[in-house]
Order: sequence, then C-alpha cells, then structure tokens
Amino acid sequence: MGLEITPTAIAKVKEIIAQQDPQPRALRVGVVGGGCSGFSYQMNFENDTNGIDKVFDFDGLKVFVDHASLMYLNGTKIDYVESLEGSGFKFENPNVKSTCGCGSSFSV
Repeated sequence: MGLEITPTAIAKVKEIIAQQDPQPRALRVGVVGGGCSGFSYQMNFENDTNGIDKVFDFDGLKVFVDHASLMYLNGTKIDYVESLEGSGFKFENPNVKSTCGCGSSFSV
C-alpha cells in the first residue's frame, strides 16, 4: 500500500521548499517515539537518502521514509487542511488504535 499524499499537501510542501535557501531535495516523513500516546509524526527536509530509505515520488516531490517508520505509515494519507481552527498537515493512518487528547501523538 505505501503512503499517499494529496495534491493539496504536495502543493503546500513544494511551496515551502521553494521558500528555502538553499532548496532541499526531499521531504522526510517519519514516526518517532514520544508524546503521551507513544508515537508522533515527524516531517523535515533533507537532501540525501540514507541508502536504505523507501523513496516515493509524488508529482516531482521526493519523499524519504525509513523502513521502521514505513511499518507504521503503511496505508497513511497525508493531507494539508485549512480551517478556522488553523492549518496544517493531517495524517489519516489506518494503523492507529488511539490518539492523545491533543491529537499530536498516537499508539498502534
């Protein structure tokens, strides 16, 4: 199944990359331990893969995911949403069993 990123999220990431100097080559998406429910999502920019990453290409946007994170992200859809409460990236992960009250961490 892998990972899905909506066209809206792809456009937003490309917009952010275009504002960086120097511009990074890729987005890294991962899962790290922490938060009140056990895990949290992490997104940052990188220039090089570590050689064992899964590399995705979404309409010209390179996305690196390490193999450990891929287990937790398999089937996940990443979207970018704007609402009255704020804007940001939203992860729809079918592997999540519960989330914390603030929504910033999850457990599987």
